[in-house]
Amino acid sequence: MRLQDETVFVTGAGAGIGEATAKRCAAEGARVIVTDVDVESAEATADAIRADGGRAVVHELDVTDGDRFHDLVDATADEFGLDGIVNNAGTGHPPAYTEETDESTREFVMDVNVGGVWHGCHAALPHMKAQGSGAIVNVASLAAILGLPKQAVYSLTKGAVLNFTRAVAAEAGPKGVRANAVCPGFTDTDLGRKFFEGSDDPEAARERMAAQYPLKRLGDPGEIADAVLFLLSDEASYVTGHGLVVDGGYSAA
Repeated sequence: MRLQDETVFVTGAGAGIGEATAKRCAAEGARVIVTDVDVESAEATADAIRADGGRAVVHELDVTDGDRFHDLVDATADEFGLDGIVNNAGTGHPPAYTEETDESTREFVMDVNVGGVWHGCHAALPHMKAQGSGAIVNVASLAAILGLPKQAVYSLTKGAVLNFTRAVAAEAGPKGVRANAVCPGFTDTDLGRKFFEGSDDPEAARERMAAQYPLKRLGDPGEIADAVLFLLSDEASYVTGHGLVVDGGYSAA
């Protein structure tokens, strides 16, 4: 098993990519710290992990709360150690032109998508540097590479996540800590499905989106989790500062 007896802290693990990542890490032998602002969804993920014979610890966590984030990471490191952290929790916003996006939307999306990743790295790095090892994986987006029309704030935040990841990799590498990002294309999650809800025909909008991808489908959360697992594992021991694009060929086309 690729993560045997390691401890991996996952945010936004109650659904979507975070849920799939938590389950995938547990299946590979990790003890998973399952966190989410929706603690009931986190409990459901943990219950599924335990039902399959895995190990999971649940905590409620709003990633915009830096003090709470630090407390949970410190407690995890003290009790179990800390081998990896996946800063996955994120949010989006309805499609809108930049000048039509209100300030409250910008603040909220920035707080979650950038602030959450900042808090996670800020809390984890002292422990990882002290032990001389550790893997950080931040979930960015294809929007960090291309920029998406009517998704200016989302693109802004995910671009920040990607470049922040590179900065962390550059400064933490000498201490044995790796930091990478995954950049998923459109993935079939609850957050992704909400993107289509404003359309007159959500299913037709979904089909049009899928048709833009060379593989002619949207991504599955498990496929993104596989990429995260690779970056956490020793198989990626010489990979750091990288943004791994997992987009069904969209950026190539």
